[in-house]
Amino acid sequence: MSDAKSPLPFPALRPAMRAAPWAPLALVAAMLWSPLPAQACTSYLVTKGASADGSTFLTYVADSHTLYGDLEVVPGGVHAPGQTIPIHDWDTGKYLGRIPQVPVTYAVTGLINEFQVAVGETTFGGRKELLDPKGVVDYGSLMRLALQRARTAREAIQVMTSLAETHGYSSEGESFSIADPNEAWILEMVGRGPGGKGALWAAVRVPDGYVSAHANMSRIRQFPQNDPKNALHSKDVIQYARDQGWFKGYDADFSFADAYYPRGFGGMRFCDARVWRFFMRVAPALNLSMDWVKGVLGAKPLPMWVKPERKLDVADVMELMRDHFEGTEFDLSTGVGAGPFGLPYRWRPLTWEYEGRKYFNERSASTQQTGFSIVAQSRGWLPGPIGGVLWFGVDDTWLTVYVPMYAGIREAPHAFAPGTGTFKRFSWDAAFWAFNAVSNFTYSRWSDMSRDVRDAQAALEGSFIAGVRETDAAALEQFKEAPGMARDYLTAFSAAQAERTMTRWRALFQELLVKYLDGNVRDALGEVQHPPYPKEWYGRIVHERPAEYEVQKLPGEIEEE
Repeated sequence: MSDAKSPLPFPALRPAMRAAPWAPLALVAAMLWSPLPAQACTSYLVTKGASADGSTFLTYVADSHTLYGDLEVVPGGVHAPGQTIPIHDWDTGKYLGRIPQVPVTYAVTGLINEFQVAVGETTFGGRKELLDPKGVVDYGSLMRLALQRARTAREAIQVMTSLAETHGYSSEGESFSIADPNEAWILEMVGRGPGGKGALWAAVRVPDGYVSAHANMSRIRQFPQNDPKNALHSKDVIQYARDQGWFKGYDADFSFADAYYPRGFGGMRFCDARVWRFFMRVAPALNLSMDWVKGVLGAKPLPMWVKPERKLDVADVMELMRDHFEGTEFDLSTGVGAGPFGLPYRWRPLTWEYEGRKYFNERSASTQQTGFSIVAQSRGWLPGPIGGVLWFGVDDTWLTVYVPMYAGIREAPHAFAPGTGTFKRFSWDAAFWAFNAVSNFTYSRWSDMSRDVRDAQAALEGSFIAGVRETDAAALEQFKEAPGMARDYLTAFSAAQAERTMTRWRALFQELLVKYLDGNVRDALGEVQHPPYPKEWYGRIVHERPAEYEVQKLPGEIEEE
């Protein structure tokens, strides 16, 4: 397969879609009772053999209606014997307990560390009886501690699983993405329930040259049980399921997902649909069936990974995160829910009732409630502080700008730093609010305004990608002489790009307000125009009330021009 790039990265699928059989509506309604995860985050993994330059990529979209997006930079340190650290739940801030500190911790920028180890997650929930109310470490603490204590992805898995098994795991079922410059892994973990201190888990390595994804649904099914190069697991992960009556059969047939997260329509449609879409964009010739994501009984689950038809670069990976199922029968930019201007978002709740029956909206990878998202890039041919780049953005992935934050920076740029803004108060100094100002205004006339935003986005991201190439070379020369000087240089570079972005985005809001004031649209000369609603939308109005809005001509009335 040629690696030659198409004119546009991963154009939307637009074949004539033949209607596949839907699960009967009664079956859909019956399956919706299944416990549903928060339908929150999405994560992609790209191995170095699947990337254009030998990078490993890990993406993470942190979706929550109450999450304020900022960037935390934690320096490394040397710690005294006997020191302990407090553990607080990442989502709630609840104090969970204390654990021993290690002698040395590593510097962390967001979700990548100075050795280019990166992590992400998606919550799948799983069996409620496996929640441990006395667990001391939650999923967010495991991620942070792994970054502070691990030099490779394998070490990160060992850190996370040993901490959970020693101190007890307090969260629901979780899928973790873990990558370094050489390997990419998926680790899935559940607790042991009240009084069952520890965790049950399995981890698989994504084969080099392949990509994988997970989105709030357990993805690990059968895995090698005697091949530590490619799979790891807790010693009793199979026996525990047998003891609970959740698995019968040969060990070789054991499926982590089927035992610890029984499938439901919600997980398949709202969660694995995002995985299906990612796979179809990178490997369309596979023509993966939609039956699984539609909840068709007996459908074959999606593969754990696929080989992309061409190798991916950082711009490709960013674009893959920007998806609303365009061109498919799940396309959120079509139908009455999209309004007259094709808005590809649906306000919550995800499921709703009408006249006693349950219905749902589609859930795409790009969504309005994103707090922050990342593309973590690990490049093994460069020293860790330079080779690791956290492309960081806040708010909606379709409209955000991914700004390069090197793994070696000493502090977060002001616009992204914790404390610059808060979720409860607007500030033009905070990137979270500047981007929300633009995106929320854009939602009002999506089909027109989103093009303006995407043009500004492309200009900035293109300049950043080019700028990183030059910065790498300059930082490398400094690193050879004085690593600390290189860190200062990288800190200044990332801060400058953040400030460029903020300056452009504040100006963009003003430009959009002038151009689209009061439902008007200014043309290229700045003259106010009054474009009509789309013809199809007028048709909907007429068909809803056929005679209500028709202009009547009265007897003797003079016709106006």
